[in-house]
Amino acid sequence: MDVLRAISLMILSMALLAGADAFFKLATNAAPIGQVMTLVSIGGTALFVALAAMRGVSLLGRDALHPMVLLRNLCEVVGAVGMVTGLKYISLPVFAAIIQTGPLIVVLGAAIFLKEQVGWRRWAAVAVGIVGMLIVIRPFGAGFTGYELWAVLGIAALSARDLVTRLSPPHIPALAISTWGFGITLVPGLALWAFASEPSSYAPDALWPILGAVIVTTSGYLAITTAMRLAPASIVSPFRYTRLIFTTALGILIFGDRPDGWTLVGAALILAAGLYSFLRERRLAKEALAQTQAGLAC
Repeated sequence: MDVLRAISLMILSMALLAGADAFFKLATNAAPIGQVMTLVSIGGTALFVALAAMRGVSLLGRDALHPMVLLRNLCEVVGAVGMVTGLKYISLPVFAAIIQTGPLIVVLGAAIFLKEQVGWRRWAAVAVGIVGMLIVIRPFGAGFTGYELWAVLGIAALSARDLVTRLSPPHIPALAISTWGFGITLVPGLALWAFASEPSSYAPDALWPILGAVIVTTSGYLAITTAMRLAPASIVSPFRYTRLIFTTALGILIFGDRPDGWTLVGAALILAAGLYSFLRERRLAKEALAQTQAGLAC
């Protein structure tokens, strides 16, 4: 039952995060990017601080200044700016396809920077995923706007954040790291808001999507956390790719997006490459565990 519940929560979390994408797009269509980032950061950080207080997690101390925590926060800042800018200017189906390259970028970064062993099969999967992303954004096509690169920058920075998280001291609670990361986005939000060329908006069509983004983003985080605690990552992680379906569907239903054939082909390549890479990594982990157990038995 725990496994089924974990899978259900993972799918729910992806639906919530897809909802967050839609809320961010709605909000940035009505208000400056900086205003949206600032208000979402304030609301989300307040909820995380309250959760940390309920769980007795300390947010003050020298751990907040650990080099890996600071580097992670920097990645969070770059990722947030890139993702929100991309959401404002490109369609949700294109955005959804781009962000699904995240796991493949993590594989690439782990091989280059963490010196993890990556076989030719996973290298091939990464290459296929990159080709899929190029098909989606078509940098030399007539429909290319340049804002697609903001989403690429965003997912690259967030993938780097995930790699840096592996290097963070294990004694620091995940909730504290997440709270600091969410709170640091207030800095670029305020900076972008101060230099925004468009006027601030406090109309309902701007404020209610911001409130929605705060609620569904934090709810999605909690759903992911619970899912990962109920079942092994090897079981629930593949269901992260359902976000592609949810985000694309919301783009069609809310914004009238109509992904063309090439976008669908590119998204399919990214999805296939990501799932293959994950399944290959899972198989290698099982083989390594079996060899270890056999060695202990001897």
